[in-house]
Amino acid sequence: MNRQEEIVSSYFQFLDQHIEDVIQGKCSEFFELNQIATALNISHVHLTDIVQKQQGHHPCYFYDLKIIEKAEYYLKKTDWTVAKIALTFTYDPSNFSKFFKKWTGKTPLQFRKNKT
Repeated sequence: MNRQEEIVSSYFQFLDQHIEDVIQGKCSEFFELNQIATALNISHVHLTDIVQKQQGHHPCYFYDLKIIEKAEYYLKKTDWTVAKIALTFTYDPSNFSKFFKKWTGKTPLQFRKNKT
């Protein structure tokens, strides 16, 4: 694995752990990209360039995607209200619904009704 692949792998591993820490209440809010870069001991610009080059999207795209994937999991596998899921993910419920719909094309309730 070359250095660029290591950076991308470290970024994705960090996201997975950080999102889980937010959900479990171990961290009170989602980090900004510059905070993640600092935790990975690289510059924000370098992280952005490497992820964009290796994966074809800005790092924030993957950050949001992983948040959406976790939210979908909670909508499918729990009976938690959308408001509880939103608050668990540190979102205001109305902002969470807008964010979720922007990514999936459905509101959280529509998604839950169509779960497989």
